[in-house]
Amino acid sequence: MRHLRLCRTCAFALLVFMALILPVASQEIVQIDAQAQTTPFPHFWERMFGSGRAILTLRESYRDDLRAVKQVADFKYVRFHAIFHDEVGVYNEDEHGNPVYNFAYVDQIYDGLLKNGVRPFVEISFMPKKLAFNPDALHPFWYKQNVSPPKSMDRWDDLIRHFAQHLVDRYGIDEVSQWYFEVWNEPNIDFWNGIPRQRSYFDLYAHTARTLKSVSPRLRVGGPATAASAWISDFLKFTSANHVPVDFISTHAYADDTVQDLFGTDERIPMDERVCRAVAKVKNEIKSSSTPDLPFFLTEWNVQGMLQSRDTIFVGPALANTIRQCDGQVNMMSFWTFSDVFEEGGPIPKPFVGMFGLRAKGGINKPSYYAYGLLHQLGDQRIANDAEDVIVTKTADGGLALAVWNLVDPGEQGSKTEIHLVFSHLPATAWVSIERLDGEHGNVLPKYAAMGSPLDPTAAQVEQLNQETALPPPEETKLDAGKLDLELTPNTLALVKIHP
Repeated sequence: MRHLRLCRTCAFALLVFMALILPVASQEIVQIDAQAQTTPFPHFWERMFGSGRAILTLRESYRDDLRAVKQVADFKYVRFHAIFHDEVGVYNEDEHGNPVYNFAYVDQIYDGLLKNGVRPFVEISFMPKKLAFNPDALHPFWYKQNVSPPKSMDRWDDLIRHFAQHLVDRYGIDEVSQWYFEVWNEPNIDFWNGIPRQRSYFDLYAHTARTLKSVSPRLRVGGPATAASAWISDFLKFTSANHVPVDFISTHAYADDTVQDLFGTDERIPMDERVCRAVAKVKNEIKSSSTPDLPFFLTEWNVQGMLQSRDTIFVGPALANTIRQCDGQVNMMSFWTFSDVFEEGGPIPKPFVGMFGLRAKGGINKPSYYAYGLLHQLGDQRIANDAEDVIVTKTADGGLALAVWNLVDPGEQGSKTEIHLVFSHLPATAWVSIERLDGEHGNVLPKYAAMGSPLDPTAAQVEQLNQETALPPPEETKLDAGKLDLELTPNTLALVKIHP
């Protein structure tokens, strides 16, 4: 008896110990009225993507990635740096110092995009060295773009005029009027060395915008394309006071930008909330201006990159959570980037080094690639819901599509969560399909490690990884008395469809 009592005591102690060290599942009940009022839910997160710099678009690896992302996202526009970099060859001067223009590579760049069903979101940057006030003002990026103001604003105007007129002549104004022209990139930091920085950028913007409009008033121009959502109110005051054309506002925000940089405060704001808090700030600044209805584009953003998290399944729920928060605040968000064909620090030495893209070196699909594919299936009408881990939408066929997730930040252990979806105004046994991105589905890193983590994967190895990580057909089930129970492990993103 004493031995049995000791065993029971040991067993109880073991249970207590296990309860202390093992994550305990949380539970949540989410009520969903299928006939509740809806609001428009345009897919603002997948209309535009960023990419590295202009010359990369001529590579087949870049275009392969572009075509692949087009298969999973409603990809309409692509933005990249350095259309005026010397490697594109747009600007030169003859022996007498007269401008010489060459748009041969520009044509190949834009022809390639349009052939693949994507329009350019034209970032007008950087300075051709022979047009630069300081030819040695080179940014530390590997491709050493020049960040100087022009040596002559008249010559800058002439470059913009020839550039824009060439595009209109080649593609037609009906086409080019559907593009966007954004003046420079992040002029509030080291991508612009005009002095004083803000005033000199505003002068560049004014010249550029007026010159574009002189070619055709239908060309759309905007800015200030700043880092960390800066300068918006000052920019709008400047354009209004000086009658400078502006057709849209653009800026950037990243989850791992500091609170001080984004908001100028010492508040404690979680990284998961920073992007959309910045978006709301900019939206309010636009509303408070003399042009309150200007479209707003976040032309660079990404989730936090701690512990190389951008290569992991964390991106799925982080993306969904950002969409939930930013809905209704921004016209387009441009995820930076769609591809790891990217060389700011030089050629990428191997796959999965924590870069920004949806596809790794060689065209390997990351979890973020599959996340975009799942979220693309959401409907274009949203049903309001207070849950912080669910988006409910109506689909064109009269059904419902839900994104449901369990977000756990990098470096944190997290626990599984049980979400109980309770539906009203639906058949009690309606058909349901479920797709998941989690540790077992769409997660390429364990597959890559099992392969031996090759530095330069062969085409066959890339194909194997993409086949092994491709999401399987949806799980089919039915509602049980109008209810659906989901168990989500940490950083699972699930796409649930209720079929009409």
